[in-house]
Amino acid sequence: MTKAVVKIGGKQFVVAEKETLLVDLLQEGTKELTLDALLVIDGDKTTVGAPTVKGVKVTAKVVDDLVKGEKVRIIRYKAKKRVHKEMGHRQKYSRVEITSIK
Repeated sequence: MTKAVVKIGGKQFVVAEKETLLVDLLQEGTKELTLDALLVIDGDKTTVGAPTVKGVKVTAKVVDDLVKGEKVRIIRYKAKKRVHKEMGHRQKYSRVEITSIK
């Protein structure tokens, strides 16, 4: 099974074919991605790119445009002052399926 390391939105991911992963929200209207591989693992053979591996492309398909992550609760508290503030945040993601590593 071939695996590759790709960079999507400033973050690096180890991916394999038919794998689904959550990445930071991509630009609206993006349906397909073609990515350069930074590193390729094929069985026992590992190829490291400088900066990318020549001749290797990873194609991915955007499955869902907008997926919301878990809610994170943020609490600010000042001791002995009776002051506190609560906030929440839900990160937005895109669900991407890796279709092929060539």
